[in-house]
Amino acid sequence: MTKKRFNPITDKSSEIIDFLMASPDMPSDEALQFKLRLSIEEAVENVVCYAYEGGIGWLEVGTSLDHDSLILTIELRDAGVPFNPLEASEPDVTLPANERKVGGLGIFLCKKMMDSINYQYVDGNNVLTMTKRV
Repeated sequence: MTKKRFNPITDKSSEIIDFLMASPDMPSDEALQFKLRLSIEEAVENVVCYAYEGGIGWLEVGTSLDHDSLILTIELRDAGVPFNPLEASEPDVTLPANERKVGGLGIFLCKKMMDSINYQYVDGNNVLTMTKRV
């Protein structure tokens, strides 16, 4: 797994996203890259904005590609406030935008764009794992 730890993460969303998108594991297909980038942006922004009080903390990110199954795995690990984004209620996308509750759309989009998303709280760390067949 290609990994990097960012510490602190304040104002580093773009740097973190660019690191993941530049991974040699990323596919060259532009449509896939769009879906992956959107999912990565949403997941990274959630950690940067909400994981740590005051925004000071670390985020370790990584990618790996199973060359046999062509499954790309993206992992985000932080020691912020325990939060399982998969337990958040899904937005009612049938309502007009001005009638919807604020928030929750990013996780909803990640679920739609990725093949699987898994959350675990392990040894005091939030671990979010997203996979996509590439």
